[in-house]
Amino acid sequence: MSRFDDETQIAPTGEGTWTAEISDEWNIGPNANGGYLLTPLLRAAREVAGQPDPFTVTTHFLRPGIGNKTAEISADVIKSGRTMSTVSASLSQQGKTRIHMVAGFGDLDATTEHDAEWTIPMPDLPDLDQCIDRRELNQGVQINLMNRCEIRVDPKIQRDPSVVETAEVLGWTRFRDEADPDVMALPFFADAFPPTVFTRLGPIGWVPTLELTVHVRRRPAAGWLACQVWTDDVHNGKLIESVRLWDSTGDLVAQGRQLGYLITGNIGG
Repeated sequence: MSRFDDETQIAPTGEGTWTAEISDEWNIGPNANGGYLLTPLLRAAREVAGQPDPFTVTTHFLRPGIGNKTAEISADVIKSGRTMSTVSASLSQQGKTRIHMVAGFGDLDATTEHDAEWTIPMPDLPDLDQCIDRRELNQGVQINLMNRCEIRVDPKIQRDPSVVETAEVLGWTRFRDEADPDVMALPFFADAFPPTVFTRLGPIGWVPTLELTVHVRRRPAAGWLACQVWTDDVHNGKLIESVRLWDSTGDLVAQGRQLGYLITGNIGG
């Protein structure tokens, strides 16, 4: 079992309820990474959905998650369908709801009578040995996440922010223990890269996620995931960041978008 699978396990406590032991090994500063925190919730949602694959995952982050603390999870089916079943689920710690998720589950292998297909090709990326491990970047905070998730970024991330015109990061990612990605891990990887707004502003503070939506498009092949993340809309301290993930065969496997909040200063609760 991979560390990701082991540290996102859930244990049933009743009908539609579970507990999960949230590890601090996926923290950014004192807080659990959002993509990691939503994964036990996603596992509970799949239990009640009766379908194998997340098609769409929308999560609202109400409060930071706490590492090394037990979480309580509840999940209910909103609508059960042949094509997609929709589930509402919440994760709480210390008596307070931390995140709430609505997810749609189906079967990625199911098809319709339509055979039209087009997609977004993977951008040109530097080879892995030309990229920089995220642990080598000056990030101003301890990131335990990097001991669990390997992220290698395009060296262009080190350019002087004053000469950068686009807030974009390209790179590669996988689990540090080299476990292969699966559909349940794609929402995590969609939230793992450093905030792209820092490429234009410098590492000036904290960018907590307020809302994250991920659309899973295909089952990922074994190996590294290629990633493109960019911010093209910043206003009044709030920003929109988008992400695309391709697997080792070049297939687009997931897309996502999140609403973030730019806070100058130290990471906090």
